[in-house]
Amino acid sequence: MCGINGIYAFHSAANSPMEVELITTRDHMRARGPDGAGLWWSEDRRCGIAHRRLSIIDLSERANQPMVSADGRLSIVFNGEIYNYPALRTELQTEGTRFRTTSDTEAILHLYARDGEAMVHKLRGMYAFAIWDNKKRSLFLARDPYGIKPIYTANDGWTFRFASQVKALLAGGQVSRDPEPAGMVGYHLFGSVPEPFTLYREIRALPAGHFQWVDESGPREPRRFANLAAVLAEGAQHSAAPSELNARVQQAMFDSVRAHLLADVEVGVFLSAGIDSGALLGLVRDAGQRKVRAITLGFDEFADTAEDEVPLAAQMARHYGAEHIIRRVGEREFQNDLPAILEAMDQPSIDGVNTWFVSKAAKEAGLKVALSGLGGDELLAGYPSFYDIPRWRKRYGIPARVPFWGRITRLVAEMLMPEFARRKPKALGIFEHAGSWSGCYLLRRGLYLPHELPSLLGDEITREGLRRLNLAHMHKEQLTPDPGFNTARICVLESSNYMRNQLLRDSDWAGMAHSLEIRVPLVDWQLTNALSPSLATLVPGAGKAALALSPSLPLPEAIRLRAKTGFGVPTGNWMTHATGAAHLPTKGQASREWLRRVLNGTVTQSVACVA
Repeated sequence: MCGINGIYAFHSAANSPMEVELITTRDHMRARGPDGAGLWWSEDRRCGIAHRRLSIIDLSERANQPMVSADGRLSIVFNGEIYNYPALRTELQTEGTRFRTTSDTEAILHLYARDGEAMVHKLRGMYAFAIWDNKKRSLFLARDPYGIKPIYTANDGWTFRFASQVKALLAGGQVSRDPEPAGMVGYHLFGSVPEPFTLYREIRALPAGHFQWVDESGPREPRRFANLAAVLAEGAQHSAAPSELNARVQQAMFDSVRAHLLADVEVGVFLSAGIDSGALLGLVRDAGQRKVRAITLGFDEFADTAEDEVPLAAQMARHYGAEHIIRRVGEREFQNDLPAILEAMDQPSIDGVNTWFVSKAAKEAGLKVALSGLGGDELLAGYPSFYDIPRWRKRYGIPARVPFWGRITRLVAEMLMPEFARRKPKALGIFEHAGSWSGCYLLRRGLYLPHELPSLLGDEITREGLRRLNLAHMHKEQLTPDPGFNTARICVLESSNYMRNQLLRDSDWAGMAHSLEIRVPLVDWQLTNALSPSLATLVPGAGKAALALSPSLPLPEAIRLRAKTGFGVPTGNWMTHATGAAHLPTKGQASREWLRRVLNGTVTQSVACVA
C-alpha cells in the first residue's frame, strides 16, 4: 500500500513540470508510505512520477518505486496489492521473463510489457497504478474493478496530474480549487461525494474498473474493463440451485481469504460482533494462520449495553483461538483526534470515525495489514435495502410514474401539513421518486431529497449540482445491462454507491492515515464471479447464513442468530459537545458540520450555503 502521483505536460506549449510540485504532492501522502520515497523523470522531463512506500511484499530496497524495466522502456508507480502475482510470476518466468525482485509491482510491469492494456484482465487484487511507456510516449492508468484503491486526476488542458489523494493534488499548488456543485449536492444527498466527482471541478476520480491513456494529444476518455451488472447478468443465465449455496460460498470465501493473506508481514483481523468479520477470522484459521491477532473497538458510552460489541467479539476470538486486542475509545480521545481526523479525511464523509480508531489500534499493536469484513452485506444481500427497495417500487412505483403526481402531492402536503412535511420528507417524496430504481435507492440511502437542498445550498448550486450529477443517468449506467433480478440490482447499486463512495473510501483514508493497509476479502472480483450464479436470485438472509457456516468451525450460534445491527459510534453526542450545539445534531446536521470543517474555507463561495 502506497501513495502515488505524477505530472505529464502533454501539450507542446506547456511549461515543463516543476520538481518541487512533484515532491510536495508526494510528501503530502507521507503517512501512506513511511518506509520509502522515490521519483523518476522522463529524459525530456515532460513526465515525472513519484511514490511513497509502505512495505508489505518484498521488503528490500530492490522493490522500491518508481520501478523501471530493465530495458528502460517502462516506468511504474503502483498502489495496492496483486494477490495472484505468484501465479503470474510463474507464468511469465515459464515464457522466459527474468525477475529482479519478488514484488508484485514487477509482475505488473512485465505483464504490461507482454499484454499491453489487456493485462488488467489478469490481475486479482486492489490497485491503482500508472505506467509511463516511453516507446508510445504515453501514460497508462488503471484502477481495480471495485475501486478499492483511489486515483484522482486533474487536467487543465495543458498538463495532466494524478495522485492517490485529492488533497495531495491541491497541495502541489497548481490545481484549481474552483468548487464542483455536483460534489456539494452529492455529499448532501448521500453523506459522501459520488464518483467520479470531487468537491473540485478540475479533479476527478478515475472510475472503478476503468483504464485511461494520456498521450501527446491529452487524456483519452476512460474505458471500462469490468462491469458488475454484466457479471451478475451472466451469472443469472447459469443460475445455481439454492442447495449449492453453502458449498459455493464456503469454497469461494476460503479461496479469497487465502489469497488475501499474501504478505511478508503479519496480517491481523478487525473483529466486530457480526457475521462478516467472524467468518473472516474462522477462515483465516482454516487457511493455516494459527497465530492471529484480532482487534475490537469498544466505546465507553456503550459499555454494558446491547450496543457494546466487545462481549460477543471476545466470544468469537476464544472460539477461534485468536489473540484478542480490545481498544476502548472515549469522548476525550475523539475530541483530541478530531483535528487529525478532519485533516486525514480526503473527501468529506459522515462516517469513517470507527475505521480511524480501529486502524489506530492496529498501528499501536504494530500491524501494517488488517483484514476487514467490509462488503459482505452488499455481496450477500445483508442490508434492509434488499427488502425495502423492491417493495417500495412495487407498492408505489405505478402512481410515482404518473407525470407530476408526486410533485403536486408533495407541494400540497407542504402547504397543508408544513410540520409533517418538515419532519417526514421521505414520506412525501415516495410518490415523487419510487417510480425508478434510482429514486427508490435515493429514498433508502439519502440524507436529504433534492427538494430539500435549496434551503441548504441555495437555488443556483442545487440546480447546477443536480444537473451535473444526473443521478438517474448515473444509476442507469450502473444497472446496464439489467441484471434481471431485484437482489442483483440492489447488489449493484449498494456496491457502486454506498460501498464504493463511503465504506471503501473511508477505509482508504482512515487506514492510510495510520500507515495501515486494510484488505477486504469480501470485495474481490474473482469471489463475485465465483458466486454470481447464486447471487442473482439470492434470498435475503440466506447469503449471510451461508457465510456464517463457511469456516470449518462455524460461527457460534449466538452470532449466527443475532439480529443485524449497524456498527454504532457515539459521535452524535461527541459532535454536539465539539460544536456547542444546544441539541443532538441530526445525521444531516452532522454532515454539514463535517463539510464545513473539511472545506476549512477553501471554497468560500459555497461554504456560506453549507455552514
